[in-house]
Amino acid sequence: MRVVIADDSGLLRSGLASLLTETGIEVVGQAADATELLAVVDASRPDLAIVDIRMPPTFTHEGARAAVELRAAHPELGILLLSQSLESRYVADLVREHPHRFGYLLKDRVVDVTVLVDALRTISAGGTVLDPDVVSHLLGRREIAEQLLRLSARERDVLALMAEGLSNSAIADRLVIDIKTVETHIARILTKLDLHQTPDEHRRVRAVLTWLRG
Repeated sequence: MRVVIADDSGLLRSGLASLLTETGIEVVGQAADATELLAVVDASRPDLAIVDIRMPPTFTHEGARAAVELRAAHPELGILLLSQSLESRYVADLVREHPHRFGYLLKDRVVDVTVLVDALRTISAGGTVLDPDVVSHLLGRREIAEQLLRLSARERDVLALMAEGLSNSAIADRLVIDIKTVETHIARILTKLDLHQTPDEHRRVRAVLTWLRG
């Protein structure tokens, strides 16, 4: 796996690069701001970019905005956003519109390198990784426990595997059932969680968010 690291802190960049290199992940570039990040990704074409949400010059949402640009320019690029505090601007749109190969973790979670490496591998494989606190923040105070209780044991199994980023065929293999059965379970899950089709919602991801929150 080839990654680029973008953070205004040189110390953090170097530390992450050293840790990742020790685990066999190749760090092909580093950037201190959003402009440099875009240039480095264009030049090195990594598999995944680790991006701090707050970067120069305003230290507000430059990293998240850069992630939106990167996803538009490089649809196959994996993106892991990191943040010291909870942020929602741009992030909710990224989760809804481009859920695959995407992650968002609070920096406190990645003090353990295994958490970071596991997240990178999940994202690289096409999955979605969301910090539980981020999920709570994105969903607000919506009560979802009752909705989850509507699911059968098998439906909960299917939803748990969806949360791991598994495709329908992979879920079928894991549970040793037919893919059509998986599709039926997912359709029932979406209905029971009141995730009706709308133009601006990715229902599969919303189902995963509900599971993670519960």
